[in-house]
Amino acid sequence: MSKTLIAYFSASGVTARAAKQMADVVHADLYEIRPEQPYTSADLDWMDKNSRSTIEMNDPACRPAIAEPVQNMEQYDTVLVGFPIWWYVEPRIVDTFLESYDFSGKTVIPFATSGGSGIRKAEKSLRDHCPSASWEKGELVNGSKAAAWAKRVLNS
Repeated sequence: MSKTLIAYFSASGVTARAAKQMADVVHADLYEIRPEQPYTSADLDWMDKNSRSTIEMNDPACRPAIAEPVQNMEQYDTVLVGFPIWWYVEPRIVDTFLESYDFSGKTVIPFATSGGSGIRKAEKSLRDHCPSASWEKGELVNGSKAAAWAKRVLNS
């Protein structure tokens, strides 16, 4: 039997709400990609060139540490990876997550929340950081469309 994980990073709670809606509807396990050092509102001030998020996003090699690993990652066949769009791509902590596990043989489907950016550049970046996964097309899931999208892509 196929087992699904919804792994997500959420800085403001928007992506978390979408991930929880999806997990409830498709009966998937839920895992929050939490930074070892939580972000403060000052860290997330994208207008400040010295904020933590700006510094991380300007350094392609940056890999913020994750607080806790996924337990028994090998049990999952399908992983939905969710995040807010930062600087047109996924936050660096999502790269940390993808580079921490072997996704060979797993189907990975990205979803994102954004106030205006699309997901296409993030999809390319995700594939570059995790080429061993079998990637499927992602989607922006702003508002109430998260649950319906998850049902559709997982055929639940």
